[in-house]
Amino acid sequence: MAKPNYTGVYHMVSQDNFEAYLAALDVNYALRKVVCLLKPSKQIEHDVNTGNMKIKTVTTFKNFDMDFTLGEEFTEDLGPVDGRMCQTTVDWEGDKLLCVQRGEKEERGWTHWLEGNTLHLELRAEGVTAKQVFKKAE
Repeated sequence: MAKPNYTGVYHMVSQDNFEAYLAALDVNYALRKVVCLLKPSKQIEHDVNTGNMKIKTVTTFKNFDMDFTLGEEFTEDLGPVDGRMCQTTVDWEGDKLLCVQRGEKEERGWTHWLEGNTLHLELRAEGVTAKQVFKKAE
């Protein structure tokens, strides 16, 4: 069975428990309040043949770029969120993209999955889970 192609532009429509997630990452109170007001968009380029992916999260505050190959560990700069670096691997778990981040925080990572034109993002750190939902631009 072919894996889904995540290529597209997605706009956030909802989020749940995001401030608690940021607090688990030790993001300061003022920055948490600002970040929770943002409505990010995701611009995803996904080459299904090579496994190369680029995920750009765009906000009015700051943008965040990830450029990686599925299944290969890379060093991720988490500066826009919490100023840390971590070792990151993103790979398939069924039809979902599973990210594992190794660094200062335990159980840190995320899962992306598609349901039609809806992109789901579940974020995890220190036993806290947050969820964001995005709709694909037409």
